Amino acid sequence: MKKTLFLAAEEAGKILLENFNKDFIIESKDTISNLVTEIDKKSESKIIDIIKNNFPDDSILSEEIGSIDAASNCKWIIDPIDGTINYAHGIPLSCISIGIEKNGEIIMGLVYNPMSGEKFFAEKGKGAYLNENKISVTKENNLRKALLVTGFPYDSSRNPNKPVDVFGRFVMLDIPIRRLGSAALDLCWTACGRFDGFWEYNLNPWDTAAGYLILKEAGGLVTDFQGKEYSVYNKEILATNGLLHEDILKIIQNKE
Repeated sequence: MKKTLFLAAEEAGKILLENFNKDFIIESKDTISNLVTEIDKKSESKIIDIIKNNFPDDSILSEEIGSIDAASNCKWIIDPIDGTINYAHGIPLSCISIGIEKNGEIIMGLVYNPMSGEKFFAEKGKGAYLNENKISVTKENNLRKALLVTGFPYDSSRNPNKPVDVFGRFVMLDIPIRRLGSAALDLCWTACGRFDGFWEYNLNPWDTAAGYLILKEAGGLVTDFQGKEYSVYNKEILATNGLLHEDILKIIQNKE
């Protein structure tokens, strides 16, 4: 299974690399800023072909084609390009994200940015890795010294959770915040200690399935915005080094 996971990501990565910063078809989905490119579709097709050749009875949940249900208790959760807007604009902050769910639990995940050559990988109970090196979250416990990362949903102007207001509360505390444009990379960069925490609204399973496990295996904490146990089928996520979790949660909930 691990071999197939890496093969699928690496072969799709070749497609991303071959077409990066070149002309290709770009379309909008439900909103004008929610893009899909022909490279998303080619990457997705390659990944699914490799999975089906090796595990024909497994189910698939992928961003562009949706669900392919099968008899197996295993499901491959795929984002063929996480950070499509970045990719479409020649910004090398995008990745392939593949998580494997067995009996309702994420057991393996890989996030691969072919433009940087970075592969983040985790298997449940076996730690998290960036290429060949084991990674862990930071030990920062002072929120004022933290570096955070977030993202905004495509419907920010209409979202009832008011994500821009939440962002503003952090900004008014003079806490530095970045926005990469890829939730999968946000999770992985928190897992390897580049960030101390990440939050975002309105995500999908393919955005977080792999990165969620990588962050947890790196020693981090992941919940929803009520502090309850996180599921990749939740729409909201807070992922931190654990030490800052309650402080960040209070600001999100406007209880600071």
